[in-house]
Amino acid sequence: MDNKLNTSTLVADESRYINREISWLSFNARVLQESADETVPLIERLRFVGIFSNNLDEFFKVRYATVKRIVEAGKKGRKALGVYAADELLDKITRIVIQQQEESLSIIHNIHSKLKDQGIYIIKENEVHFPEHSEFIKTFFMEKVSPALVTIMLNEGIDLPRIQDLEAYLTVTMKNSSTKKTLHALVEIPSELDRFVVLPQVDGIDYIMILDDLIRYNLESVFSIFEYDEISAHMIKITRDAELDLESDLGKSFIEKLSKSVKGREDAEPVRFVHDQSINQDTLKFLLEKLGIENTDSIIPGGRYHNRKDYMGFPSLGRTDLLYATQKPLPINNISLNDSMFKKVAEKDFLQYTPYHTFAYVIKFLREAALDPKVKTIKITIYRLAKLSHVASALINAAKNGKDVTVQIELRARFDEESNMRYANQMQDEGIKLIFGVPGLKVHSKVCVIERLEAGRLKRYGFISTGNFNGKTAKIYTDYTLFTANKQILKDLSKLFNFFDTNYIVNTYQHLIISPHYAKNTFYRLIDNEIKKVKNGQKGYIRLKLNSISNYSIIDKLYAASEAGVKIDMIIRGVCCLIPGVKGMSENINLISIVDKFLEHPRVLIFGEEGEEKVYISSSDWMTRNLDNRVEVTCPIYDEDVKKEIIDTFTICWNDNVKAREITASQDNAYRINDKAPLRSQFATYDYYLNKLN
Repeated sequence: MDNKLNTSTLVADESRYINREISWLSFNARVLQESADETVPLIERLRFVGIFSNNLDEFFKVRYATVKRIVEAGKKGRKALGVYAADELLDKITRIVIQQQEESLSIIHNIHSKLKDQGIYIIKENEVHFPEHSEFIKTFFMEKVSPALVTIMLNEGIDLPRIQDLEAYLTVTMKNSSTKKTLHALVEIPSELDRFVVLPQVDGIDYIMILDDLIRYNLESVFSIFEYDEISAHMIKITRDAELDLESDLGKSFIEKLSKSVKGREDAEPVRFVHDQSINQDTLKFLLEKLGIENTDSIIPGGRYHNRKDYMGFPSLGRTDLLYATQKPLPINNISLNDSMFKKVAEKDFLQYTPYHTFAYVIKFLREAALDPKVKTIKITIYRLAKLSHVASALINAAKNGKDVTVQIELRARFDEESNMRYANQMQDEGIKLIFGVPGLKVHSKVCVIERLEAGRLKRYGFISTGNFNGKTAKIYTDYTLFTANKQILKDLSKLFNFFDTNYIVNTYQHLIISPHYAKNTFYRLIDNEIKKVKNGQKGYIRLKLNSISNYSIIDKLYAASEAGVKIDMIIRGVCCLIPGVKGMSENINLISIVDKFLEHPRVLIFGEEGEEKVYISSSDWMTRNLDNRVEVTCPIYDEDVKKEIIDTFTICWNDNVKAREITASQDNAYRINDKAPLRSQFATYDYYLNKLN
């Protein structure tokens, strides 16, 4: 079948595609739904508010900033952005975000009220009624806050110093009625201090004060040298463009260039300005002029507090009844961490599915490789490392033991550049060979191949994952990692590492599907195979689980499959530009999204009916950047037990009717409702693996 599509259809049509940015905002609305869900424990609800806010910060730093640059370049950007022209899209984004912010404020108010019912009070500066609280607050301010406080006086004739990106500031206004003078100042909320200050208990009641209000309580102490009879403080926050500007100076190392570029983010153009909606309009106008906020920037009237991402760190106060019950990560059935990993992998492929399984199997494998005298080489790709990385430590240990260690590290992993650069320097100092990506491509694959000398010959072992080798995110992201000694798969993996070394040689791969060279056409062929089955009187069936799908050509291919009669079930967590359920276009496509306790992160592709399934796990979403601009690995599953495990866990997710939302053109995120017994897939998946141990 011809894989060439009519590119004229790829300029987005609102009846055919959902705009990527609007779809992303709809995903973040699903996160906000979790904070409104009264079945979610109270403190966890607050933390979802924090996740919602943190997501929005990153959205403005990256996606909104991109659209703004298109507008400032005098272009419409309709082909690149899809559905809307850039200026129209900026306006739509701002209106949606204002509505979501209002909703989030209402949710926070509700949660605070519910916390009071639980004996937890979050008090403002005018609600300090107990002497022990007043004394504690003043002492805490003088000892902890005051030494860290940065206060900037705003003078009409002096340029405003650089305002930190995503830091929260109190705009202080001091009025003197007799002199008719008004003074303005900015107080930077110290980010190194916890945002929530736990005050002494009184009569068994817990009290918390947000750091902003603790500063408000002490404003007279800060501004005691000025004469005024009225003082007020309102919060503001700026978000800046996070795009990296990598200079082309050949005399500098890539790490030097990236380090300078990351530093340059501090002076990048603002793209969003959030302010307390109760701020005086004259003060607001003064600030906008001082800060150089333009009409292409998103100006968002918000509540009393910004940087609500800090709610992710809301103190638990020992109230386990207001948190999700802790689920201990499980061992993998029949594989003990006391076993030799090489012996187990040589016997049979096995699957680690975090956080249901412990991430310790990856660490154990690398640590064993570091010590095993038979291991000669370790090659691994790294995208995001934890700040304290056991993976990096194991690799350094291997190098110290004389192993030939090669690390392909992606320094441009957005917002993790500094952590990756720090480890890169450390690993380089220990003699590890570092490869810094491929020109023009990000390396997003998550793979490792190890060579071990056995009976005079090198034997390969390895693992391939849908997620980062990061012990911190492995506790909250669901991800598959396949451990294998399959010769065919590992031979292809070795070719991939050769490509990292010699980019001008494009290899052919017999088993792995590698982006950007072969992936899109291979996915087309897999879809076409299901179309052929239907045309031959058989059943065609496709099941997909992805983070995002936004590439119009591959969406068109799925539409074509639906029109041909192929049944398509899709679980998409985030961005989804595909519109399901439209007669004559996508009526055979059913689509849900699951947002729950853990972040759904695996990419799974299943083609074919029961008994003849082709199953793949992948690092790649079906977005243009993943298919055309990144090195990604999609791996076939050949072991029948592992294949069944992936199909089983996909099916559990697909049957969710508690946390699943139906994705439709209306983007209303309605929960799936049916007459089946309640099934919450993340809890059911844990039980699935628990039962395997019995």
